Amino acid sequence: MSWFSPQTKKRFLRFRKVKRGYWSFNILMALIMFSFAAELFVNSRAIIVSYQGKVYFPTYGSFIPGTTFDFDYEYETNYRDLKKRLNQSNNADGFVIMPLVPYNPYENNLKDEGYPPFPPNFADKHYLGTDNTGRDVLARLVYGFRIAILFSFGLLILTYSIGITLGCAMGYFGGRFDIVFQRLIEVWSNVPFLYVVIIMSSIVVPNFTMLLVIMVLFSWPSMTWYMRTSAYKEKARDYVSAAKSIGASTPRILFHHVLPNSVSTIVTFVPFQIAAGITSLTALDYLGFGLPSPTPSWGELLQQGTENLSSSWIVASVVCMMVFILIMVTFIGEAVREAFDPKKHSIFQ
Repeated sequence: MSWFSPQTKKRFLRFRKVKRGYWSFNILMALIMFSFAAELFVNSRAIIVSYQGKVYFPTYGSFIPGTTFDFDYEYETNYRDLKKRLNQSNNADGFVIMPLVPYNPYENNLKDEGYPPFPPNFADKHYLGTDNTGRDVLARLVYGFRIAILFSFGLLILTYSIGITLGCAMGYFGGRFDIVFQRLIEVWSNVPFLYVVIIMSSIVVPNFTMLLVIMVLFSWPSMTWYMRTSAYKEKARDYVSAAKSIGASTPRILFHHVLPNSVSTIVTFVPFQIAAGITSLTALDYLGFGLPSPTPSWGELLQQGTENLSSSWIVASVVCMMVFILIMVTFIGEAVREAFDPKKHSIFQ
């Protein structure tokens, strides 16, 4: 069985027939692509600046000091002020095109009449208001989603790499190798994850890589068990015996026979692994053991909202976004299970 066999194509077509899951997948992919290009939509840097005959692209360009545009400061240009100045000047030679949300997730925009944090303000383009320190909530939601989805994909790739490799080896080779690793996994699974995070956070300031490594260390056993069971079943199939009888090597049997026929086990858990990565990072940030401030984070926004009753819209924004993402992931998971259901997808259909 190849990776792109007629059965695989049938499964993809079956997935497309589940409209709820198929469109949820498209929407989720669109949100992910949007988050990766967030600087074009949510950013304090201008997209295009035309000034005195010269054109600048600050979004993905280099640092441009204020003196370039006749401001009296050397640090980076405030493009909102530049746009306001050019709009107010009748003889201005240039224009500024700003993103839809002209704020980045780190800058503070406090106002005397709006602090504590003010709710949505469309005049200043704070469409979801600001947090306790005047940072734009929508900007932190968008960039927080990007960090969460990168964390989830990193967790998915590393967890699957370890789990599939080790689980496949345990199921295929069996014997002492299998027994030894079973005992090791059982011992390791009893180590309390949260205590390890608390201890590490008390020693060093946690960062993205550190949290990802800790999550991977505690996430790979579950996929290992699933893959071990699947490989153990596939090893007993007639096609594996036939491959051995004609002299196929062990790597060929594993990569060309066992793994492709175990793809249903691998694919089915992908949406839920992504959801688990997002919720885990959010929970750690909410508890204060996640990414350091001022990193954009859904958990940090939830923490602000629950600590300040006047910031209820912050909690509502994060909860609505999380519920929306998790519902789409659930729909995708249902569609994947439907597509890979062996009772509905057989050689007789």
